[in-house]
Order: sequence, then C-alpha cells, then structure tokens
Amino acid sequence: MINTFQELIYSYYKNNKRDFPFRSNITSYKVLVSEIMLQQTQTNRVSDKFIEFIENFPDFKSLMDAPLEEILKVWQGLGYNKRAVALKEIATRVFKDYEGKLPMDIEVLKSFPQIGYNTACSILSFAYNIPTYFIETNIRRVYIYFFFPGSSSVSDKHILPIVRKTLDTKNPREWYYALMDYGVMLKKSHPELNKRSAHYRKQPKFLGSTRELRGK
Repeated sequence: MINTFQELIYSYYKNNKRDFPFRSNITSYKVLVSEIMLQQTQTNRVSDKFIEFIENFPDFKSLMDAPLEEILKVWQGLGYNKRAVALKEIATRVFKDYEGKLPMDIEVLKSFPQIGYNTACSILSFAYNIPTYFIETNIRRVYIYFFFPGSSSVSDKHILPIVRKTLDTKNPREWYYALMDYGVMLKKSHPELNKRSAHYRKQPKFLGSTRELRGK
C-alpha cells in the first residue's frame, strides 16, 4: 500500500510539478524567506515578491544590515508586516549567533519569531533534505482523500502516523513537493476534502494561504 501510494504521488508529480523560484537554487536562507512568506500569502503572490526580495537581500547579512524601512518597502503587497520584521530578527540572530548558518535543529528554529513546529520541520526538509514529519493544508487533503474515505472530523493526530510511514526518507524535499502539488490538484477536483478535517475553519476571503498556521 505504501509503495503504491508513493508511486502514484510521484507519477503525478513527474508530469505536473509546479515551478516556483524558491524550488530552484535552494539555500537555507531562501527556504526560510519563502516559508515565512507562504505562511499567510498565496503561492502565486509569493513567487514574484520572493524574486524581488532575494534580489534586494540575497543573504542573512544583507537582510540584517538593511534598514527595516527598506525591507518593509520591498515587502509591500504581501501584508502581515510582522513577518518581515521577524525575518530581519532571525537574520540577525543567525548571523551573530550561528556564524551565518541556519541551525539544523527544530527546537532552535522554534525559538525564532514566526516559526512554529510545522515551519521548523518544513525548513529542515526543504533546506537540508532532512526527514521531518509535518502537515499543512495540501498535505492534509491528500491523506484524507487516500486514507480516510468517507470519514469526517479527521484529526491531524490520526494523519501524522501515516505521514511518518509513507515519508520518502531518502528524499523528503521532493516527496513533500509532490504531496503539495497533488493536494493542489485535489483542491480543484474535490474541494470538500479539507472540510472533513477536525481542524477545518472557514476563512475570511482575504486569507487562503495553504501554510497560514505554520508560524503558530
């Protein structure tokens, strides 16, 4: 069952993978920036702003040294400015306390502003290809579809053990990309899936990010 599931997800991904600037030329800094941006902003809006942000602040030191006013000017259009403030604080701590290298430790990452457990896990998997176990909206949708047919009020505590069992530990980065892309497809074909989650909450129209809860 697990092998069949992985093959199905990867087969779809091979032919339908989404192309984003934060999925190429990967560095821990770029992953951090993109994950914070994606917390409360839709992916299509993040893509263009991500490129502009990296052009202006290409690494931890440049972000640390930049005046906050300049950072907020580039950030304009994404909203939730506290995320930009948090990124500057994280960059400062990383450069001064960790020799400019983003720590490879979940608990340390969680001590940074705007980073909760799920964000810490996603950063480690996407930046360093380290196996971690987390759930976000698109991932949740995939597991409800395949493993909880007909069920309602499905809790993440029941999904997470299956996430662990099915994880491609040799390449968690690509596996999570593949899961998310499959989840986006399911959102179009089966828009009701996440309503079957115990964690479903109807969002105001101005929200809609797939990762908006990662920083909490």
